Amino acid sequence: MIDVVITSYNEPKTTLRAVETFLRQSSRKDLRVTVVDPFPEVEVFLRQHVNDERFNFYPDPGEGKSYALNLLFQELKSANSDGIFILTDGDVFVSDNTISAIVAAFEDKKVGCVTGRPVSIDNRDTKYGYWAHLFFSGIDRARRYYSAQNLFFECSGYLFAIRKSVIADFPLNTSEDSIIPYLFWKKGYKIMYAPDAKVFVKNPTSWKDWLAQKVRNVKAHENLNNIVPDMPRTKSFVNEMKWGAWFALTFPRNLQEIWWTMQAFGARLYLYYKSFTEMKRQKSYQDGWRGEHTTESTKLLD
Repeated sequence: MIDVVITSYNEPKTTLRAVETFLRQSSRKDLRVTVVDPFPEVEVFLRQHVNDERFNFYPDPGEGKSYALNLLFQELKSANSDGIFILTDGDVFVSDNTISAIVAAFEDKKVGCVTGRPVSIDNRDTKYGYWAHLFFSGIDRARRYYSAQNLFFECSGYLFAIRKSVIADFPLNTSEDSIIPYLFWKKGYKIMYAPDAKVFVKNPTSWKDWLAQKVRNVKAHENLNNIVPDMPRTKSFVNEMKWGAWFALTFPRNLQEIWWTMQAFGARLYLYYKSFTEMKRQKSYQDGWRGEHTTESTKLLD
């Protein structure tokens, strides 16, 4: 059984597109698409528009994304090593070959996690759109290298998949796209990058939204030091400099983009300064629904 789990927060129209994208790309009977959302009106809306017995809705208790995923893992787990969870969000949508690309990656029985490729749908002609293309291109470059070398790397929370039979739960107080791959890695499984499985993302278009989103991400990843101090880190300030500094300088196409690149360096430095400062003041990462930290400029259809 392939279980697609879409975590969403009161964005019914956008979530509907995410559901339909998965259902239309495969006719296989062993596919189930489950939306996890704390709003009953979202279930009503989706059931009015989705006429497919493979669709399922799971009412979330509102304790956070990781908490909800743990509940689903335990409810839908399987001893079959070929069973797969595909994890994604309601505010993104995937390419039409996503299921086939992920299933193909799992043909290698040593692979435990497969991560897709985030692609920005933002206009590169704006500063924040350019930043999104720059950062996603850098991430793509790094993941291709780590995957080819059979090294550990963290997955993308926008789209990644795991074997159902390996873990039943994971710690709540960090990002699932980091801790879950590590749990598989510790059990001897490989992490694979599937760049053809694309997930299309709308990124923040204001400083306030950009900073809020990125600070939360940094806190989640830095909290890994308290949970699994021996975990190899791929998302960190040091690795950003190692993998991204020179690449960023070669990415611009014109003078405007060179200026935006210089601003991006400053923004990332301030991001880490703010994140570490808040963590020292005990404003630590707390797992919560995206809606509690709403970035309005990332909304698509709702």
